[in-house]
Formats: sequence, structure tokens, C-alpha cells
Amino acid sequence: MIGSFETGKRFNLFSSLNNKGPRLGNLIHLPDSLSEVTTIDRTHEVDPVGVGLTTEGVESIWRSVEDIYKTGTHPGISLSVRRQGKVILSRAIGHATGNGPHSSGGEAKVLMRPATPVCFFSASKAVTAFLMHLLNEDKLINLHDPVSFYAPEFGAHGKKNITIHQVLSHRSGVPGLPAGVPIETLWNNDEVWKLLCDSKLSMHRGDKLAYHALTGGYILERVLQIVTGKTIQQFLDERVRKPMGMKYFQYGIDDEHAQVVAETCATGFTPVFPVSSLIKRALGGSVDTIEEVSNDFRFKRAVIPAGNIMGTAEEMGNFFQMLLNDGVWEGKRVCQPITVKRLTQEHGAIQFDRTLMMPMRYSAGLMLGGSPFGIWGRKSAASFGHIGLINKLCWADPERDISVSLQATGVPFLANNIPSFVRFMNKLDRHCPRDKVI
Repeated sequence: MIGSFETGKRFNLFSSLNNKGPRLGNLIHLPDSLSEVTTIDRTHEVDPVGVGLTTEGVESIWRSVEDIYKTGTHPGISLSVRRQGKVILSRAIGHATGNGPHSSGGEAKVLMRPATPVCFFSASKAVTAFLMHLLNEDKLINLHDPVSFYAPEFGAHGKKNITIHQVLSHRSGVPGLPAGVPIETLWNNDEVWKLLCDSKLSMHRGDKLAYHALTGGYILERVLQIVTGKTIQQFLDERVRKPMGMKYFQYGIDDEHAQVVAETCATGFTPVFPVSSLIKRALGGSVDTIEEVSNDFRFKRAVIPAGNIMGTAEEMGNFFQMLLNDGVWEGKRVCQPITVKRLTQEHGAIQFDRTLMMPMRYSAGLMLGGSPFGIWGRKSAASFGHIGLINKLCWADPERDISVSLQATGVPFLANNIPSFVRFMNKLDRHCPRDKVI
């Protein structure tokens, strides 16, 4: 079902569509008919009955995604869901470009499609962490070695004993870059490394949890370069991207594809204190700055190990399906089963995260679910994944035998979209039964 956007309306502060409730803040134009902006890849979707589901159940899951779109907070959404390794949903809705809250009326609108690449933002951390676990599998590093064992300069100012594992699990004591660092520094990896080596611990390492929005990626990248003699891009390409047959799935994107990446748009209300302070502490800038930077060609060309892998919803879904398969993808072994176990096993009980200001449960690289309710829905203690910039959800649930990649392009820190995401999780829980208990 593919259509072009012909007409639409701007929804003001409390306008609504199909009586779905109030629409708050900076929003997109919504079409009169969702079919005009919906694309379904029917060549990949299988009959749900063959994987223990119902057609009605799968369509109900998709309607919950439509409800997310109806909030007006996401210009485009792409979704890939696998059950028992088979694709049950490969769809997109909305626009990749041209329909942000501040788009001009004369700007061309390009449909969002399942094949449209997006920036995964912090979900990139899951992939970078996996690369470190591959180094451990290759016996090039030990995850419990200090970073300074491989890069002695990092040990300055009390950081000598910080381990790779502590960086992966957000407990290194170096959760953020120094205040006042220009945004442009993010794509100067050598300069960031120097700043990190010169920095002091912000808290006692090891026992305090504080999400590393950006710093951990640069630290892990440096270790990888030292022990392999390769760039992190080369290592990702050799060990994941090529073996799994991915078109994109790299840090940044080639210039020839940069124009087709879905744009990121700040939506909802402009955050004010204290939310604005939390965002700046975690991400290093305001929401408007994040929008500007993420659509900048310099960002798209950069290698930001914790935040700018780009690819399709299907590609990230395939990555988590490979982990669900104990390291096998289409008959090829990408890693050993023990490596998946080490990547996904819990490191410490649920704990208050001093950056995100909420209770979190981590492994050495991933965000873990919980029971009776967790970040990946109800009874999701066995689930593992990662969130990217609030509204990109990528995870696998071994009990339900599903891998999910939902890529939404809006950034609404203050809006009414959260209930619709909860309903999406609930629909997956309801219509994808737990086949086994891990």
C-alpha cells in the first residue's frame, strides 16, 4: 500500500484526529488517510499463522504503531518485527523528509519506507558493545582489564583502574564530556580522546550507575583501534555488516546515501527546567541543537561510536535476531554463543541511573527488561536491547521469540506520545505469547 501525501492539516494545541485525544506542542501535518503515507513490504512479511500468531493480532500491533503516528510527534516511523525468525511486520508510515513541524510548504515530501535508513543514535551502543565482546572472544582483550592497560594515557587523574567492563555497564565514573565542549568536537575523535584522558572522575567508579551518553563509545573505540590496528568502521564492516549482508549499518553514512537518511525533528513542547537541564547533562545540548546537529552532513560523515550508526529498521532488527539466534545469521556464525551470553547477562540488580534519573537494569552493553514490568514491557526480564534518542526501540525477547526494531524520527521529550508507546508494547505482549520461560 503506497501513496503520496496530497492533503493534510496542521493540528494546533488541542486538536485531534479520530477522537484519539489532544495533540500537544510542535507537531507534523497529518494526512486525511493513513493509507496515503503507509508502505508495506509484502514480499518479506509471512503468514502470521505459520509462527503461532493470528492475522488479527499482527494487524492490531500495526494499528498501535498507527496510533503512535497519530500523536503527530513523529514525521516517520519504520518497523521490523520477527517472530521465530520470520518477518511478520515490515512497514513504514509517514515521511522521511519534508514533513517536520517547521517544514516549508514548498518542500518536497518523501515517503518513509521500510528501506529508508535512519540514525539509531544511542542504540548504536549495543553494536559497539558487541564489537568489544567480539574482541574478548578473539582473546585480544579481557573485559575486566583496565582501559589503561591498553591505553596508559587514560589512567591519569585517578582513572588507572577503570575497566572496560565498567565502561560498558555505565559505571566508569566518566559519564559525560567536560562542560562547554563545542558540539563540533564530537566528530574530532582524537580531541575527544584527549579530553577524556585529561578528565577527572565525576563520581566513585564501579558502584555508581550513570548512563554514558557519548563518552563510553570513544573510550571503547580507542581500545579497539589499539588492539586490532583497524578503525572501528573497518572492524564493524568485517565482522558484522558484510557477514550479515547489510547495505548500510555503519557509523555515519557514505556521501552517496546521505540524502536518503530520514531527518530527525524536535517535536512536542520545548523542554524547560528541570527537563532541559537533564537533557543537556545527558546529551550535551538542547533538543533544537540535537535536531540541528543530527541533520548536519558533518555528523553523517563522522564516526561517533556511541551515537551515529545508520541503517534501516530491518538491519537493526536483524542484528538483534542474530543475538537471539545465539550468534548465527542465515547459517553463518557471527559470534560464539558464550559471547551472546556475556553481552546479555545482567550486571548488578536494578539501580537508580544518575544520568537518566530513573531505575535501570544493564548488562555489559545492553538495557535489560524487568518483571512485572520493565523497559521492554510486561514480564520482560529476559529481554535485552537498547533505546536510541528516546523513541528508537530495538530489542529481542527470547521468551516470546521476537526481535523488534521500531524507528521513530521525532524527538518529543515533552509530549503525549508515551501512552501510545506503552500500548504498542502491550499489543506485542498480548499477541505474541511467551513460548518458554528463560
